[in-house]
Order: sequence, then C-alpha cells, then structure tokens
Amino acid sequence: MTDGHDEFEDMDNDGDEAEGGGMPENPRCGFVALVGAPNAGKSTLLNAMVGSKVSIVSSKVQTTRTRVLGITIAGDSQIIFVDTPGIFKPKRRLDRAMVQAAWQGAEDADLVGVLYDVSRRGIDDDTRGIIARLKEQGRKAILILNKIDLVPREKLLGLAESFNSEGIFTDIFMLSASTGDGVEHLRDFLAARMPEGPWHYPEDQISDMPMRLLAAEITREKLFQQLHQELPYAATVETEQWEEFENGSVKISQVVFVQRESQKAIVLGKQGARIKALGQAARTELEEMLEQRVHLMLFVKVRENWENDPERYEAWGLDFGAS
Repeated sequence: MTDGHDEFEDMDNDGDEAEGGGMPENPRCGFVALVGAPNAGKSTLLNAMVGSKVSIVSSKVQTTRTRVLGITIAGDSQIIFVDTPGIFKPKRRLDRAMVQAAWQGAEDADLVGVLYDVSRRGIDDDTRGIIARLKEQGRKAILILNKIDLVPREKLLGLAESFNSEGIFTDIFMLSASTGDGVEHLRDFLAARMPEGPWHYPEDQISDMPMRLLAAEITREKLFQQLHQELPYAATVETEQWEEFENGSVKISQVVFVQRESQKAIVLGKQGARIKALGQAARTELEEMLEQRVHLMLFVKVRENWENDPERYEAWGLDFGAS
C-alpha cells in the first residue's frame, strides 16, 4: 500500500447565520423515503423540496452513497426526506451496503415515493424490482414521474397507466425536479399526510448530515462532474480537519483517496491544474452553503483498498457486512 500525498489550498467571501421561529399549535411531522433506480433524479428532487443543497447531484449513476435526511417546512408540517442511494443489483461490497441502506430508509418511513425517470425507454428492471419488493412487504407508495419536461404528454399518460396497473400506487405525480414544475404541489400533498406530532428538528435545520461529511460530499460531487470514465468510483473524499477562525472564516482540510498512483496523477492533473479546478469549484459552493469565507486544503493520497475499510462505511452510515 502506498500513501503519498499532494496538497492544494484554495481561498476566497463572507456571510451570516439564519434564524428560525417557533413550532405551530398543531404540528405534523413525518418521514418520506425517496426510492428509485440510479439516476432517477432523487437528489435533485430532494434539493428542490428543501430549497437548498443537501444531496450531491451528478449525471453518473450511484452518486449518493449514504441516506441523506433533507428537512423542509410546509405549513404546520415538518417533512423529513430520506434520499436513498439508487436501488440496483449490487455487485461489490459498497453496492450491497448502499442498497441495504436504501431499503432500510424505505422501511422506516411514513410514506414511500418511487421516483421514475420518464425519459427512459421503458420501465427498467431496477424499478420493476423495487415494485416487486414493495408488493412483498405489502406497502403502498406514491409514484413520482420525474423529468416530464423531456417527453410528450401521451408517453406520460401511457406510463402512468402501466404503473397504475401494479396496484401499489395510491397517487401519481408528474413533475420536473430540475425546473421545479410540480414540486410545490407534491410538497403540499406530503405535508397534509404527515402524522400529527411535534417537529423533530429546529425550524431552520435543513439536514441532519454532519457538516464535515456534507463538505466532503460537495468535493466528491466536483470529482464526479470533472472526471470521467471509472475514476470517480475509485475515489472518495474525507474531511480531516475543520478549523473556525475569529474573523468568521473556516479552514477545511480534505483528503481525496484513490486506489492507484496512476489515478492520483489524473486527480492532480498537469502541474496541479485539475486539483486546483476541483478545489475552486468545491470552495465556491461551500462558501455559498456555509455563508462564510472558506480556505480549502485538498490532499490526494493513494489507499489501495479503501473500499474494503470498515471505517469508511461507518463514516457514511453504511453497514460494512451488508449481504
């Protein structure tokens, strides 16, 4: 095993904190699990529902690794969304852990929303598998047909009919998570169906994901966006240090772990150009999210077997021994 590293610091902006009010007289609160095949648009929908970035988005499948809780208020209801990793046929240990986390999120929720990308040619095997498992569990769900801006209306109606014939969907919503079309209608529907009870989180909290983990996920998203082919799946990011300063800025040190020296060279790029671009993109988004100046230090290390390290799974909230 080798463990060489390179470092890059990226700097630059300022901001303030948000404030919240109080709980309503007749509060409602509940959990909604968003499940679907990889790349159905779950993370985009979660961010649209919450009105802020809480889950990373990429055009590559299986970007979400952990169960992300996104929290939003609609009227008297606090809706807690569980954005799960895409459900697919697992091949590797990490895949198995991700799929198990997705089903766990669905089982614990008050409502399940099955998301389907209508721009696909037909109902894919992963989505059929999700429907079969929900039937097995005797669970009802709502169907969310996403990306409706990409297909003609006739196709939507045909799809809705096919899904309806499965007998497990109580309601069908058609929306576009990326444009926001139909998102508010779904949010209002969910709010009305949350169980009565006190809110679980303060009004101004939008996620329960630790800040260090969310910051690492932001940098990993940039890796997915800027690097192609297989590399992003061979890389992971961890926040090693988080230091707040009196002037309101924060210094964040992160490590990008890759599996081979050749991958390290790809992440660094020619004369460090790639890691610099990654750092700038991540810092810009972190400053926006944290509303404070960020000094971001990126290191690249080779750790050949990070995918089989139980500690990594613990940090992501995944079960290393998932079968």
